[in-house]
Amino acid sequence: MRRERNARIIATLGPASSSPETILALFEAGADVFRFNFSHGTHEDHKARYDIVREIERKVGRPIGILADLQGPKLRIGTFAAGRIVLQAGAEFTLERDTAPGDETRVCLPHPELFEVVEAGQSLLLDDGKLRLQVLDSNGTQIRTRVVTGGPLSDRKGVNVPDAVLPIPVLTEKDRRDLDFALSLGVEFVALSFVQRPEDLHEARDIIGDRALLMTKLEKPQALDHLDEIVRLSDSVMVARGDLGVELPPERVPSASKRILRACREHGKPSIVATQMLESMISAPTPTRAEASDVAGAVYDGSDAVMLSAESASGAFPVQAVAMMDRIIREVEGDPAYRTLIDAQHPEPLASPADAICAALRGVTKIVGATATVTYTSSGTTSMRAARERPTAPIVSITPRIDTARRMAFVWGVHAKVVEDVHSVTDMVTVACKVAHEEGFAQPGDMIAITAGMPFGMPGSTNLLRIATVEG
Repeated sequence: MRRERNARIIATLGPASSSPETILALFEAGADVFRFNFSHGTHEDHKARYDIVREIERKVGRPIGILADLQGPKLRIGTFAAGRIVLQAGAEFTLERDTAPGDETRVCLPHPELFEVVEAGQSLLLDDGKLRLQVLDSNGTQIRTRVVTGGPLSDRKGVNVPDAVLPIPVLTEKDRRDLDFALSLGVEFVALSFVQRPEDLHEARDIIGDRALLMTKLEKPQALDHLDEIVRLSDSVMVARGDLGVELPPERVPSASKRILRACREHGKPSIVATQMLESMISAPTPTRAEASDVAGAVYDGSDAVMLSAESASGAFPVQAVAMMDRIIREVEGDPAYRTLIDAQHPEPLASPADAICAALRGVTKIVGATATVTYTSSGTTSMRAARERPTAPIVSITPRIDTARRMAFVWGVHAKVVEDVHSVTDMVTVACKVAHEEGFAQPGDMIAITAGMPFGMPGSTNLLRIATVEG
């Protein structure tokens, strides 16, 4: 089953999309990857959905990617004696270590590490940014604040600290349990939440090894201070605009998103734009025009993938949301201005054999009018480097490994096919032509451009480029 577009769609599974029939309908509507959100659901729920996805994959004969999204260290206040209070602008309000139920003047903050790093003049945000507090002073047991933006506040609402780097581990005990479980299932990507510094990636990388690829969710302003290094250390990056939009002023989120996408393109790492893309379709069968423009903007900016969250996990119209996203992407990619913008964003190749070959692949494809570019890859690196170039023809990624084929479901323009390994250039050309023809990318007489590494099967050895004509 070939997709008639380059940008990919990630759909989150949840209560509204757990049956085999719905998950199959989501795939047929255009979902390339399914996200398992470990902030919700049990391991048994995720295992059941995993088995359904793999059975669908077997039936349709196309690799499907699965993303395990870890919850991360969510900071929350304690409880209130009345269950709910109203904070008035201008009033003083104290967050403290005392665990007694709170009232209109104080509440417990069960995160002792915050008391040492918060300073006077900084802001604290409560309940996804709906309430704003300004810190007056802080010591080891209390943070005294003044309410800047008031409103209702209830038990265990979230706390965001946009002005400080927090000394907390990215992986909680829950995350470690969820990570072990996700890896035992065999997911392709693991998403790490609330990354602030490059060092935050090390523990997860050590645990994961080569069993999955590591996706960094950029949702903390502090991460932008180390953007290039974080992108370099990641296998993929998600622009998580939900929490990023809480801690950054709304007017700064678009430019921050574009900056992240440019860094991902520069480093050749797949990028995902997420959160509130078709938010109104949680309860309505069609999106707003602004939401359609938002999805289109992410595609024009060169994102590898766009993601649905509650729209497909708990909304009333999950299949329609995926189908709408598919239509928007295809409309954008059919616009002549799209190719102009993609080419204008083209980064200079790095000084490596792989980038030299893939840059040549891009030029050859355009000059000879190749209908497909074929990449032979063991680890997926060759296909990702080819996708960085954004060639004018689809990328057919041939690999002997099903895990690699599934990982390519995240990558712009890549159609993965699992075949037995080849052992000579003659076999390589024959198989490339055969697969391009059978998968609908080339007809007899068409030219294709082929890249691979010699010797075959050695990751990171891209050094060969061939042009071939598909025979009848």
